[in-house]
Amino acid sequence: MSVSSSYGAGSPAVTALKGVGAALSVKLERLGISTIQDLLFHLPTRYQDRTRIVPIGSLRPGDECVIQGTILASDIQMGRRRSLLCRIQDGTGTLTLRFFHFSAAQKNALAVGNELRCFSEVRPGPAGLEMVHPEYRASAADGLTPVEESLTPIYPMTEGLQQARVRTLVQQSLAWLETGSVSELLPESVRRQWRLPELKDSLIYLHAPPVDADQHLLLEGLHPAQRRLAFEELLAHHLTLLQLRHKVQEHGAPVLPPSQQLTEPFLAQLPFSLTNAQQRVSQEVSADLEKSIPMLRLVQGDVGSGKTMVAALAALQAVENGLQAAIMAPTEILAEQHFINFSQWMEPLGIKLAWLAGKVKGKQRVTQLAAIADGSAQIVIGTHALFQEEVRFYNLGLAVIDEQHRFGVHQRLSLREKGQDGKRSPHQLIMTATPIPRTLTMSAYADLDCSIIDELPPGRTPVNTVVIADSRRDQVVDRVRAACAEGRQVYWVCTLIEESEALQCQAAEVAETMLQELLPELRIALVHGRMKAKEKSEVMQRFKAAELDLLVATTVIEVGVDVPNASVMIIENPERLGLSQLHQLRGRVGRGSVESFCVLMYHAPLSKQGRERLAVVRETTDGFRIAEKDLELRGPGEILGTRQTGMMQFRIADLQRDSDLLSRVQQVATQLADQPVVMEAVVRRWLGHHDEYGHV
Repeated sequence: MSVSSSYGAGSPAVTALKGVGAALSVKLERLGISTIQDLLFHLPTRYQDRTRIVPIGSLRPGDECVIQGTILASDIQMGRRRSLLCRIQDGTGTLTLRFFHFSAAQKNALAVGNELRCFSEVRPGPAGLEMVHPEYRASAADGLTPVEESLTPIYPMTEGLQQARVRTLVQQSLAWLETGSVSELLPESVRRQWRLPELKDSLIYLHAPPVDADQHLLLEGLHPAQRRLAFEELLAHHLTLLQLRHKVQEHGAPVLPPSQQLTEPFLAQLPFSLTNAQQRVSQEVSADLEKSIPMLRLVQGDVGSGKTMVAALAALQAVENGLQAAIMAPTEILAEQHFINFSQWMEPLGIKLAWLAGKVKGKQRVTQLAAIADGSAQIVIGTHALFQEEVRFYNLGLAVIDEQHRFGVHQRLSLREKGQDGKRSPHQLIMTATPIPRTLTMSAYADLDCSIIDELPPGRTPVNTVVIADSRRDQVVDRVRAACAEGRQVYWVCTLIEESEALQCQAAEVAETMLQELLPELRIALVHGRMKAKEKSEVMQRFKAAELDLLVATTVIEVGVDVPNASVMIIENPERLGLSQLHQLRGRVGRGSVESFCVLMYHAPLSKQGRERLAVVRETTDGFRIAEKDLELRGPGEILGTRQTGMMQFRIADLQRDSDLLSRVQQVATQLADQPVVMEAVVRRWLGHHDEYGHV
């Protein structure tokens, strides 16, 4: 049986449906819909409850519901935008209907005294609650116009498509399903073991919930029919990552046994001992390097936990065996810092390094490329420039990728082509200081083994975090003045570079000017992402060399310099940033033995969620707890970074809500390991052509 015959077997093209011509089929194709079966798996992301009329007096902002009432007033309001405002009442309260776009016929239909039934989201307005451009229709005076009998599904859309059109097409697909079929790809033993409902029944239920459907479960995404499909979707993503792992490992890797020839003198020259956690993780990495299959290991460690030392030991093990190691960082600043650190550690051992980034040009670039190609450069450090085609390694044995979530999966996988003659893949060590919740590790990084450095080196002092309104800016400036007077250095972080009225963020350039005026005695400089790499690097080096007291910066310093003398960090508008990003920024201070502070200076008023988020950062320095909260509040895409979200866009699964399914998904993936046709069919059904990252 071929994959094509098992996937979409007997499913006609979507053009077989009534009303689907060439133009509509192109729009559907944008949603990944080309067959009727594709349409059946285009699942509702949520439901609207139009089955009951809600009293206006009980409405709250954010409610999405049906109301019914009589129009009390209907007037055109002139202002910045001309709008039609209607006041509607039902005996329990009043509400405003607001229309920015309206015709004379609409104005006449919305006359005083008319009875209306409306559906929309309730929002706060200047004079109480409002519905903006609600769906509406005239209601019978006796109120007997029927409401919907079941929940209304809401589908993912693309430009030029309307919900009503998609619902009509889905209804036709369900009619086809009565006589057609969809393939049950999960073995019966699996469905029985985990009590999973029939696929066909689940699809019908979710597209057209019956009158007696458990609305609460459906709206929460916890109905057995939803869980059945979420299970299969999570399985598809998991299988794809396992396919990635298999592809990387199918070529084999160089065996790199530890000889201690370089490792022992390296450890002896260090002014400190490794923590127990660093030793444990280094041993796990070392054991991987001895194997003939490529290491694929993710090392997680909070800011300052010493991941770079683990990378250095791994690089030495490669060099001991006569192979090259590459260290890749997401920014030139971080790559340059790695180069400086590695040079100090490695040059006394007689190890030659090469440095490659965008700013390395001309003769210097030619020299570096030659050293990489002839093997004289034993350790190569750089940015994504190392991926470029012109970069040829002599014998790359290990690739270390720092802050993996900043790179796409494609980039990481393309490293295997840099291995010896393309026949053996280099070992891969991926490092991140962004703690990743276990849920995401099990799903987004299923192709990687995982190690955690869960211990900070001695001497690191906890950072005191303070949340304060920007109305108390003078007090914050006084704190900066006092810290610098004691010989300490300060970061002042802004979230934007230029003034933005919409975001009300204090821009970095304006902040620098303001601070120069308020603190004329201090040496102040600015660094932001739009500066040239050379300028940026020069400013950062001056700060590191204590030639500056105060560094005004954007979030470009999130990953970067290690300045033990910096003991205060001010973050403006922290409510605009993710929790993990705030945690990363905070990690720039507290690197010395002196007491350090992080001041989160927010702009009032803060939303309830905003207060909750900043409270988490204030109350804990546990990066994993912060990451779990970040996942809960913002979703996986934000944590993993936009480069990877393509593989994390689910149709029905939700990593937070369905995290309990992940261990079962792993078990089933193992059971299917010897059934490649089924595995491929599951992936194809849920990811279509979006599994291309498995075919680099």
